[in-house]
Amino acid sequence: MVYQASSTRYAEMKYNRSGKSGLKLPAISLGLWHNFGGLDIHENGRAMLLRSFDLGITHFDLANNYGPPPGSAEEMFGKVLKSDLGAYRDEMIISTKAGYYMWEGPYGEWGSKKYLVSSLDQSLKRMGLEYVDIFYSHRPDPNTPFEETMAALDQIVRQGKALYVGLSNYTAEQTKEAAAILKGLGTPLLIHQPSYSMLNRWIEGGLQDVLDDFGVGSIAFCPLAQGLLTNKYVSGIPSDSRAGGKSQFLNTKDITEEKLNQIIQLNELAASRGQSLAQMALAWVLRGGRVTSALIGASRVSQIEENVAALKNLEFAPEELEQIEKILK
Repeated sequence: MVYQASSTRYAEMKYNRSGKSGLKLPAISLGLWHNFGGLDIHENGRAMLLRSFDLGITHFDLANNYGPPPGSAEEMFGKVLKSDLGAYRDEMIISTKAGYYMWEGPYGEWGSKKYLVSSLDQSLKRMGLEYVDIFYSHRPDPNTPFEETMAALDQIVRQGKALYVGLSNYTAEQTKEAAAILKGLGTPLLIHQPSYSMLNRWIEGGLQDVLDDFGVGSIAFCPLAQGLLTNKYVSGIPSDSRAGGKSQFLNTKDITEEKLNQIIQLNELAASRGQSLAQMALAWVLRGGRVTSALIGASRVSQIEENVAALKNLEFAPEELEQIEKILK
């Protein structure tokens, strides 16, 4: 059956300008870090992508190493583009990244021009694209001058392989240096992708100010703290959860009694707002307009629907924000 996008796909989604650029991103974006790789069920991934687009999610975020195996998320996404979403390419923002390990030898990771250009060429082939909308340096390279890494990003834009460039996992000082170099090259930094949630607030310690100074947007990954900020853990640790052994980034030791108590209190506050904990956590990340988009992951369509519904209530009373601070203190 030929896919036809919903005629109401733009009716409810909120779109925010990325910094001072001309580009708007959906307040909720979909990341393909997990559950879209070669070991996952293709039809489930396809269903999540199509439902996301029908809900107004126009931004799909990938990286060269997403899978597993590495590269397979881009391949899967490319197949769905070819079979279903290709006709809507100009309505979509597609991003990918390079920085982490991809292949053997001295040119298979980090931030050299050799690696970044080669990796993007591979990513474009996997997805069947002529260009991506955003290309990220996925992490700073301690052994490559920022001038080389930023010059590679500038070259990629000038070659037409990407429209915009971004950074991920750079500190405030690293971002300041990189943004200044890019500005001098004439390819301004569009966006930064940091981890950020109610349980992980490091970007408030300077990065957000740097982004404001340079007119750069931000898209928060792990806004639900790997699932901790959902009702999944309110009654214990499910065996099929990331903390139950499904992820190398979250395990049972991450869920202390203190943290579990915080989650329970936050869940009660969310309920009083008429939201799930996940919905409140997304709304909190987007509060005040300093974060352009919250980047969600999903394993099934219903999670995407629940997360997008967070946009129905993005406002917080001062007392609610005070209560959240008290819970997390």
